Amino acid sequence: MMTTRNLLVIGATGQTGRHTTELLRQRGLRVRALVRRLDERSERLAELGAEVVVGDVLDLDSLARATEGINAAYFTYPILPGLMDATANLAQAAEENGVEAIVNMSQISARREAASNAARQHWVAERLLDRSTAAVTHLRPTFFAEWLINMWNGTGELRLPFADGRHAPIAAVDQAKVIAAILENPAPHAGKVYPLFGAVELNHYEIAEAMTRALGREVTYVPIDLEEFTAVLEKRDASPHLIQHLLAVAIDYRNGVFAGMNDLVKEIGGDDPLDVETFVTRNRALYDDRSA
Repeated sequence: MMTTRNLLVIGATGQTGRHTTELLRQRGLRVRALVRRLDERSERLAELGAEVVVGDVLDLDSLARATEGINAAYFTYPILPGLMDATANLAQAAEENGVEAIVNMSQISARREAASNAARQHWVAERLLDRSTAAVTHLRPTFFAEWLINMWNGTGELRLPFADGRHAPIAAVDQAKVIAAILENPAPHAGKVYPLFGAVELNHYEIAEAMTRALGREVTYVPIDLEEFTAVLEKRDASPHLIQHLLAVAIDYRNGVFAGMNDLVKEIGGDDPLDVETFVTRNRALYDDRSA
């Protein structure tokens, strides 16, 4: 096993970044956490012993400073414009500072012909990082289990445009176990593309049933059309970039792009992934806070 001395987590206050930082610190590894701003979330990482640095992946100079002395880095970028610039900056900074390995968070719908601008950009970003001097591993998760929190409006209805398509929701904490394992020992994973899935593949009717058991109240799935979904997203003040992505994703989902199963979370991360009922139970307070 190659022992890395210094690890960088980009987006360390985000869903996967926070859990990854926590896991690495629990294992006694030295972690530099790159954050956009200092706040309560970054203070928590500092309390864990992470070296917190403020920077922006769209600013090459700050990213170059963040990668100084780093052996392996985790890179994630939100569904916002700027992914290509951020990826190019990372590749350049990694080369300048001799970063040996990069774990890149992509998405399962990333492909050249994707209708989603964001998904297509992720595919191009993968190819760009493949040309970097670092050994790269790409992660392509299906829908996060956290989606079931983000879209919860407290009414007990899941109004989503996914018809009877299926996927295995995967929690950020389970993805973090995979990320941390690769950062600790990148060599066996160099050049690999890993689709990541949760415990059980379900349609949203079955997801609603699992949520009903976990919450002790009725949750129902109501399939909607893309027009209504657009209105829901606009009401939530989603950006045009995110709306375009999610509308394309909805069609991909119906066509089975997000479906599938494998054992990579257990094989690489060491633990079985959470099922929906367990995930919702663990996050019960977040649902209760939003209940009507």
